[in-house]
Amino acid sequence: GKQVICFNMSTEKDKLLTIEEVAKILRVSERSVNRYIVSRKLRASKIGWWRIKQSDLDKFLEETSNQKNKSK
Repeated sequence: GKQVICFNMSTEKDKLLTIEEVAKILRVSERSVNRYIVSRKLRASKIGWWRIKQSDLDKFLEETSNQKNKSK
């Protein structure tokens, strides 16, 4: 049978990541992630602590990639 997961209505793209998690993904220090947020390179929401949406992290990675030909 099909397994339906309905307890988590938010998609993977809307997953909120902490600065620590983003730092691990990017393999940079948490201080670097903070700098990206402060300089508005990386979008984040202040919910107690900074939270970064998975989709915003993906966007950040696209924008900082060396592939400048934006084919959309």
